[in-house]
Amino acid sequence: MTIPARWTGEHIEAIDAASILSAPLLCDEDFTPIAPDLGVWDAWPVQDAAGAPISLAGGRQLWMALGAPRFADPDERHGHARIHLLLRAAEGWRHLGHAMPDGFSPGSREWSGSAVASTDLATVTLYFTATGRRGEQILTFEQRLFSALATLDLSGEAPRLCDWRELEEIVAIDLDHYMSTCGGPSEVGKIKAFRDPAFFRDAAGDDDYLLFAGSQARSRSEYNGVIGIVRRQRGEQGWTLLPPIVSADTLNNELERPHIIFHAGLYYLFWSTQRHVFAPSGPSGPTGLYAMVSPSLFEGWRPVNGSGLVFANPDAAPAQAYSWFVLPDLSVTSFVDDWDGGGDRNFGGAFAPFVHLRLAGDKIGIAR
Repeated sequence: MTIPARWTGEHIEAIDAASILSAPLLCDEDFTPIAPDLGVWDAWPVQDAAGAPISLAGGRQLWMALGAPRFADPDERHGHARIHLLLRAAEGWRHLGHAMPDGFSPGSREWSGSAVASTDLATVTLYFTATGRRGEQILTFEQRLFSALATLDLSGEAPRLCDWRELEEIVAIDLDHYMSTCGGPSEVGKIKAFRDPAFFRDAAGDDDYLLFAGSQARSRSEYNGVIGIVRRQRGEQGWTLLPPIVSADTLNNELERPHIIFHAGLYYLFWSTQRHVFAPSGPSGPTGLYAMVSPSLFEGWRPVNGSGLVFANPDAAPAQAYSWFVLPDLSVTSFVDDWDGGGDRNFGGAFAPFVHLRLAGDKIGIAR
């Protein structure tokens, strides 16, 4: 059985406040809303099996992001979240509407995931979180991992996904290792996790994996975040749920949107977390991008930079961006959250400027 690597308070205490790397401070000229009255957040590209965004005619890329109408309280968006299809081109982002048709998803909301195109670009497989149950009158926070297949139609002026089919639950939750998401807290930041499936193909063995955010079973702490993993062995159709590979039990409740890139012979496991989801009794890190590195997928994980912190939001706007996602070319996307650092929450709901990383073993920095 895999013993998860531990992310602990000792690692957080190793963060040197004087040398924390910060993303550049944003101003209102740095981002543009995708569409009127639409806020977007967690985003991912339609990728190839190696993780790179697929390239369409004219160098365009197809992306997905969670989206919802704008509300006076930005947290309300989580109860209305749908996956939206976006086109990225040299002139900017273009909204293409909902990715999946109305009534197709088995949840009352659609939360984060990942998407992989076939080699011939004929189809796209979407891995996503179905939150709640379709038709429920009172929103619940049950989370299930699903996949679905769509045809990628490139015949028109803009690409579209059609003929959605093969909707399947990827795996059922294993209560020996992962806490149930049914009946738990409903407060943002305290919700238990079984979400955010991120696809990764391991070139070493050609097996496919999904990384996801989870909560440790039978924990005595309310702060029991883990990074879980699902495997599909080469030549097989079904997925197998495995024990967590990283645990932040007693330290942090949410290791969100975990994903792996393979670079220079090493595996880099990234996740996002926020200051307010660290246990109040222990040390707290800043809201930022965190990572571990290992020469092997199932053992040897150690926090990068001695602490796990890759970079944080700037002190002047500690919640300006969130949900960082690292691409194989080491560019990093995120969304603009509370971007001006003022007293009233100013939700950006748009793509933040991309950041670029430099990696050297267990040291990661921002490429200036």
